[in-house]
Amino acid sequence: MPDEQMATSGGRPPARSLDDIDRSILRMLQADGRASIRSVAERVHVSRANAYARINRLIDDGVIRGFSARIDQERAGHGASAYITLKIVQNSWRTVREKLQELPGAAHIALVSGDFDVLLLVHTRDNRALRELVLTRIQAMDEVLSTRTLLVFEETDLAEGH
Repeated sequence: MPDEQMATSGGRPPARSLDDIDRSILRMLQADGRASIRSVAERVHVSRANAYARINRLIDDGVIRGFSARIDQERAGHGASAYITLKIVQNSWRTVREKLQELPGAAHIALVSGDFDVLLLVHTRDNRALRELVLTRIQAMDEVLSTRTLLVFEETDLAEGH
């Protein structure tokens, strides 16, 4: 495999193509990560051994990165959520990503194109904690040129029930 192909896939060989059964398994596991192999097999009409092998292949290929619980942030004590956009110093993405991953309440980080460079989703106890996070932690990073905070008033998890 050419080096550039390996580099773009994180050092792993590219994932094999997915068929309709694989996509059905992924949809089912997104809706319920605790679904049993038996229930997955029954819903997609394959044997338990086939379902088990397919799920393991999806994990080995990096298509499934892990299993987690979807949290109701407000009920979990996080009364404030926000998307924070950041403009950063050119070529500082890896450093900024490492620093952002350490922030309490950081839920999602993306390098994006457009008017800003990074999109960060955070969940905090309240607006005061959000303010402190933005002003004393994020804006204090040497690589961060500017931020903009977008408060989340309401959100819907699209993975539920699909």
